[in-house]
Amino acid sequence: MDEERLERIVALPKIELHLHHEGAAPPELIRALAQEKSINLDKIFREDGSYAYKDFEEFLRIYEAATSVLRTPEDYARLTTALLERAAESGVIYLESFLSPDFCGRGEVEAWREYLHAIREAADRGERDMGVILRGIVTCVRHFGPDSAKRSAVCAAETAGDWIVGFGMGGDENAGRQRDFAWAFDAAREAGLGLTSHAGEWRGPREVREALDDLKVSRIGHGIAAAQDPELVDRLAEDGIVLEVCPGSNVFLGAVPRMHLHPIEELRDKGVKVTVSTDDPPFFHTTMEDEYRGLATTFGWDEEVFAEVNRTALDAAFCDPATKDRLKTRLETT
Repeated sequence: MDEERLERIVALPKIELHLHHEGAAPPELIRALAQEKSINLDKIFREDGSYAYKDFEEFLRIYEAATSVLRTPEDYARLTTALLERAAESGVIYLESFLSPDFCGRGEVEAWREYLHAIREAADRGERDMGVILRGIVTCVRHFGPDSAKRSAVCAAETAGDWIVGFGMGGDENAGRQRDFAWAFDAAREAGLGLTSHAGEWRGPREVREALDDLKVSRIGHGIAAAQDPELVDRLAEDGIVLEVCPGSNVFLGAVPRMHLHPIEELRDKGVKVTVSTDDPPFFHTTMEDEYRGLATTFGWDEEVFAEVNRTALDAAFCDPATKDRLKTRLETT
């Protein structure tokens, strides 16, 4: 693919469905907040200023250390502005971000409302000034356990509406089983929220099956292990389950050894609906532009393929129909 065409592809408008709010914190913001709070976080940064870790377990420790300085609604407002600035630079026009009441108010509804108010105000400014529409997915943290997930689900149900549009689960896949969190997902479903869960990034296809069977989600975060099970692949395709695939994250953390071995193309070829996201972009040294560039150069994806991926993401987005109509117009007129 020639460079001129590649740059046209990279410049396409983009819809992103899988981003962790705290995980999108630029190192410079975390460093600034640490200095303001007189917290020494020098050990979590490399000499070039980026986050420093070697493997997934260390990533989780560094992640929690970095996000520990995000302590107030005002901190989250600054974070929201920063992540929207970077999304806009990559041509993202719609973004769904995972937010955890465990980090925003320790699972208490009234405290969560205060954080959410600050985040929404920053999101409204970002939409006005940068043209990026942001919506929130309340997310329980798997390794915090089912009781914490119940508190997050209550926060989600109490604030469900035009801005909080979904409920999901992230965290360490090795902690417990998907079914342990069924109560939280049932509560979120009753509140009218869209459902997604991380599954099949590190553990095998069974994780994906359990997310579908026990939590009844319509989207799967990552889900790449499904490629190991032909029957599961057929089920995903037949049922229209959407995978929120984060290729750069998968390769960076070693879930997939090399980009050319990533199963995203195989899954798409077999009729599975795939989308493209960045996960925790500054931690994995990626952007949505980098993701598009990597997929185009590795698998030869052209403008038509990316248009299909964005249509899939738009259809799978948890936002209301009016917002989807606005986004459809922007995709079609660009």
